[in-house]
Amino acid sequence: MKKTVKGVVYDTEAMTVVKKVSHGEFGDPAGYEETLYVAENGNYFLYTNGGEASPYTAEKLTSLSKAKAAAWEKENA
Repeated sequence: MKKTVKGVVYDTEAMTVVKKVSHGEFGDPAGYEETLYVAENGNYFLYTNGGEASPYTAEKLTSLSKAKAAAWEKENA
């Protein structure tokens, strides 16, 4: 997936998945997924997507600091 964040195009196909977390089952309107990626340059991104009743009703790629990425990873251990 390619997404533009602050005018820069990022391609998740070229990034490394650090951790993926799914909440609910496929087709669940409240279900969603979160995937933490790291780019070759060391930048972290959180991909989120979910059903219509979830916190993430549309695909989004959010840039995270290294500290926030570590905190997210710890919360989802």
